[in-house]
Amino acid sequence: MIPSRLSIKSSQNISKSENSFHTMNFSHQLYALLSTFLLALLHSPNVNAATMPYHICGTTGNYTANTTYDFNLRTLFTNLTTAATNSSTNFGFAKSIVGSIPSEIFGLVLCRGDVNNSVCYSCLSQAIRDIQNLCPHNKESTIYYDLCLLRFSNQNFLSSTDDTQQQVIGDEQNITGSQTLFDSYVHYLMTSTADYAAFRSSKKFGTAQLNQSEAYPEIYGLAQCRPDMSDSDCASCLNGQIGVIPQLFSGKTGSRSLSFRCNIRYDTFLFYKGGSFLSLTAPNENAPAPAPVATPTNPVTNPGRKKTSASTILAITITLVLAFIILLGIYFCLLHKRKSALKKPLLNLSDSEENINVESLLFNLSVLRVATINFAEENKLGEGGFGAVYKGILPDGREIAVKKLSERSSQGLGELKNELLLVAKLQHKNLVRLHGVCLEDQEKLLVYEYVANKSLDQILFDTEKRHLLDWGRRYKIIYGVARGLLYLHEDSQFRIIHRDLKASNILLDAEMNPKISDFGLARLFGRDQTREFTRRIAGTFGYISPEYAMHGQFSIKSDVFSYGVLVLEIISGKKNSSLLENEEIDHLFGK
Repeated sequence: MIPSRLSIKSSQNISKSENSFHTMNFSHQLYALLSTFLLALLHSPNVNAATMPYHICGTTGNYTANTTYDFNLRTLFTNLTTAATNSSTNFGFAKSIVGSIPSEIFGLVLCRGDVNNSVCYSCLSQAIRDIQNLCPHNKESTIYYDLCLLRFSNQNFLSSTDDTQQQVIGDEQNITGSQTLFDSYVHYLMTSTADYAAFRSSKKFGTAQLNQSEAYPEIYGLAQCRPDMSDSDCASCLNGQIGVIPQLFSGKTGSRSLSFRCNIRYDTFLFYKGGSFLSLTAPNENAPAPAPVATPTNPVTNPGRKKTSASTILAITITLVLAFIILLGIYFCLLHKRKSALKKPLLNLSDSEENINVESLLFNLSVLRVATINFAEENKLGEGGFGAVYKGILPDGREIAVKKLSERSSQGLGELKNELLLVAKLQHKNLVRLHGVCLEDQEKLLVYEYVANKSLDQILFDTEKRHLLDWGRRYKIIYGVARGLLYLHEDSQFRIIHRDLKASNILLDAEMNPKISDFGLARLFGRDQTREFTRRIAGTFGYISPEYAMHGQFSIKSDVFSYGVLVLEIISGKKNSSLLENEEIDHLFGK
């Protein structure tokens, strides 16, 4: 049955006290009518051109073309489309945050649960094109299709439970027969479908078919939530939408309710792809509604909703025991391999091996230029003797810090490769993570993870910011640096001497967790090696141990000495060279 006309109503125009709705203007009604008529003629989800029920242009302001916000928005579109369609486990859903205030953007996409990645990608691509034409330069916009939705905003809505942008769309055609009885059938169908989507589907998606008596046609229902919602939140959202429909479209042949959190739809023709998850029988008019029965072609179980039998407990117990035995075997195998590796001679970083490792971590310069908006001044995080550091965002959404070595930098190509090869092998929460390197067009770039609070010295020695470091946080930083050093000296695959531990090489993440950085001067030791000599004294005076400064002898004790100076700085809040009160006192740590 094809609906003759649609009525579209927005929750933005709903008066909560009167429960009254205002009808859309005529142009929107006509557009929706034509769109839905085409969908009725071609109501398979495989249709490439998705029908557009509605769009909303936000009121949070406008942006200008070719600005940071414009670039962030394009990056957001790429991130969302890629994440939603490149995995079988994302279920056509993705959310992302790009940029920082004042150009920060929050975004979300969701494809209908019965479409594949190809159809999802096609729908999202069309949504991106259309929303930029329908809402040009709006900082916030939402667009709903039959097969997907897209929303972005400069305000954080991702965890919001506000459904003020809910859109309710219904057929104008009435059902033949008792509207009250038909409404009860619709309510039974949709509550059963919502229950399935919320509690029995990992995709938070469900469909159902209600087989009625000869007096009424079959009714098909669909319910979907964002996969990141909890079962209870999903059920609450869906039931809230189900409760609105009878107030607006009692006895109508079909209607739907859309929001960025959940959506429902019922109609008297099959509008979704594939079979129904639930096959229901219309309840007797005078009897209570029977429980929904899942069809055998789409079995979905939820152990939490059924009584656990003795056989189930036995099966779970046996599975856990077998899993424990397997994990125990894996542990002993890894332990044996580790002991064998420790007996082997120290890894020789030959030129060929360096090339192999470097090649696997190379970045294209063009990618980094796009990520940093061509190393824009507004993205600069800081600058030192080695060069500048810029914030960037990769196409996959990762935030990065790009260290761009200047031509006058004392860190040469050899030190850069040394840092790359060493840090790439290290994985610890108190060590900054190195993503890769770029060596193109005479550029020498290191790509790190982005650390939000920059370096310790920029807070510790700043009279306006040092209040952020209370004693709890200072202890946390001291403890975290110690753990990072212990990993370098004892727990990593290789024993590594940092040789340049100082406040400016300690980065702080958003929770003020410390991360040791800058391994350009680090040296690799053998397991049995305790010290080494060099004629080239490298590092920062004030942090260098006496035996290293005077005799070129360095060891793990050299890092421990630097750590001690750093601890004194953290406790006192002053640089080790800033206490020159008289000629007898040279440094913070004594005569």
